[in-house]
Amino acid sequence: MMRYYSWKTELLRLSVPLLAMAGACVVFDLGVLPLLVLAILICGRVLQQLQRLSDWLYSGTGEEPPEAIGMWGQVFDVIYQMQRDSSQDSDRLQAMIDYLHSSFASMSDAVVMLDPQGNIEWCNSSAHDLLGLRQEGDAGRQLVNLLRSPAFLRYFEAERYQAPLEMNSPVNGMINLSISVSFFGKRNRLLFARDVTRTHRLEQMRKDFVANVSHELRTPLTVINGYLETFSEHGGENPRWDRAVNQMLQQSRRMNLLIQDLMLLSRLESVPKLADESVIRLRPLMEMIREESETAASGSRNIVIECDDNIAINGNANELRSAFSNLAVNAARYTSENDKIILRWYQDDYHAYFEVEDTGIGIEPQYIPRLTERFYRVDQSRSLDTGGTGLGLAIVKHVLIRHRAELRIRSVPNTGSVFSCVFPKSAAVKVA
Repeated sequence: MMRYYSWKTELLRLSVPLLAMAGACVVFDLGVLPLLVLAILICGRVLQQLQRLSDWLYSGTGEEPPEAIGMWGQVFDVIYQMQRDSSQDSDRLQAMIDYLHSSFASMSDAVVMLDPQGNIEWCNSSAHDLLGLRQEGDAGRQLVNLLRSPAFLRYFEAERYQAPLEMNSPVNGMINLSISVSFFGKRNRLLFARDVTRTHRLEQMRKDFVANVSHELRTPLTVINGYLETFSEHGGENPRWDRAVNQMLQQSRRMNLLIQDLMLLSRLESVPKLADESVIRLRPLMEMIREESETAASGSRNIVIECDDNIAINGNANELRSAFSNLAVNAARYTSENDKIILRWYQDDYHAYFEVEDTGIGIEPQYIPRLTERFYRVDQSRSLDTGGTGLGLAIVKHVLIRHRAELRIRSVPNTGSVFSCVFPKSAAVKVA
C-alpha cells in the first residue's frame, strides 16, 4: 500500500536542513550567505522535480514515472495510477464503440450517428443504400445538407421525435422509409431508417381489397335487401316463412351497415387531407344525434344536451356527424332503460371538447387501449345483440386524426364511461 505524505511532512523535510544551517551560522558566526546558498539549492531541487514532472507528462508515452521520494514520489505515483485507470477506461469505451459500430454495420437498417450540431460522425453501409450517405466521404458534413426533403427538414429541426417519419428514399423513390431519431449523450443524435416498402404495399393491398369488396358487395346486397323487404311486406300466410324472412332482412340490413362503415373507413384512410371544411354549430347537430340515439336504443334514455352556443367548430360536417353519432349511438346501445346520457360541448384554455358521458355498464381498464381497433369487441355476445358493426370507434379515431384531434376514454365498470373528442383550441370558432 502506498504511503501517504502530507504537506507537514514535506515542510519538515525541507525545514530541517535550513534550521541546521541557521544554527551553524549562529554558532560559528558564518553570516547569512551559507543559509542563502542552501535555500537556493533547495528551491533548485524543487524546480528540478517540477521539470522532471513536466517532461514526463509532456512525453505522453505511458512510461513509468521518474524515481522520487517524499511528496514528489507520491505525486508521480498518483498521476501514473490515474493515467493507467484512464487508459483502461478509454480502452473499454473504445471496445464498446467498436462493438456498437460492428453491430450497427451488420444491420439492414440505416444507422447514422450525429454530433450535437447535426454533423455526421458515423454511418453504416445501409445508410448508403437507403439514404445515399457515404461512410467516409460524408463524415463531418451536415445531415440536413445531404437529405434535403422538406418533410425530413421539418421533422429533424422540430426535435419532436416521439413518432417516426415516413418518407420516400432519396436514393430510390419506390422505397418507403420509416425514420426515427433519438437523443443520447450530450444532445448527440442517433438516426435509424427502416425499409417499410413491403409493409406499405401490404397495407395498400388491404385497403384496396376492403374498398373493392365493399363496393362489389353493395349492389347484390341491395337487390337481396329489396326482395326481402318485398317478401316481408306481403307475407302473413306462413308464420315460419315470415320469421325466416324477417331474420334474413335483419341480417341483410346489418350487413349493409357493415359495408357502409367499411367504405367510409376506406375513404377516410385513402384521402388523408381534410376537405370541405365549414363552421358548424353544435346544438343543431347534437339535437339530430339525440334523435338518432333514441331510435337506436331499446327503451327510453334520458339524453341531455350541454352545449356552449357561443362556440362552433371548424371541420367537415359529414365526418364529424358520423364520429359524434357513433359515440352517442354506442352509449345508447350499451346503457339500460332510463340510464342517463350527456352530450357535452365546451372549451377550456387549451382545447375544445365534445363528450359523450353515460351511466352504463362501463369498461374494464385492460380493454380500453384496444377499443379503436377494427372489429374489436369487449363482449362478443352482447355486441351481436346490439347490432353494431365493430367499426364505429375506428371511424371515430380516423375522423379525429383528420381534424388534428384525439379520442380519450375514461370508464369505471358498472358506473359509466366518458368518451372525449379533444380538438385543438384553433378548431373552435367564436360565434354570436
